Amino acid sequence: MKKVIGVVLTLLFAGSVSAGDAAKGKEKTATCAGCHGPDGNSPLAMNPKIAGQGEKYMVKQLKDFKSGDRQSAIMAPMVSMLSDEDIENVSAYYAQQKVQHMAVEDKYIELGQKLYRSGDADREVAACMACHGPSGNGMSAAGFPAIGGQHPEYTKAQLLAFRDGSRSNDANNVMRDIVRKMSDEQIEALSKYLAGLH
Repeated sequence: MKKVIGVVLTLLFAGSVSAGDAAKGKEKTATCAGCHGPDGNSPLAMNPKIAGQGEKYMVKQLKDFKSGDRQSAIMAPMVSMLSDEDIENVSAYYAQQKVQHMAVEDKYIELGQKLYRSGDADREVAACMACHGPSGNGMSAAGFPAIGGQHPEYTKAQLLAFRDGSRSNDANNVMRDIVRKMSDEQIEALSKYLAGLH
């Protein structure tokens, strides 16, 4: 828990948020819209919603896809065409869009909410809202992503990838350290709960 708090404080004061040009970014999103929707609200559960995503987080992820630090056979060729300025501009555009939330089945709310708001002390799982905010809007200045409203299938896939180590571009292994302590049931409930969090 102390490690998570230390990382949060370090990242909060590690630098300013990118200052991309959203209007120029919109001009570059025609290719993005095919998978993520014209406003970043992907209609397909396998593709993440990027509307309302923090600009700093988006810049990091796009640069990680471009460098290979985050592996994706689909995203790597898409971002290879973007300059650093394009990445900042596209990120600024999507940061200004509004994510569309979904309904959550009642059976996932109690466990999902407990994990999100309080964590699980018995398993040493930190509360998600410590980094992602009370409403799931993330902490843009720290580069922590918005996760409220995300497709549950996408969220679950990312949590499982952090747990098995196939995704490893998290600062100081924070996500990998947390998710490896979570049960399959917890991951499922949390993924469903986040779809409606706002």
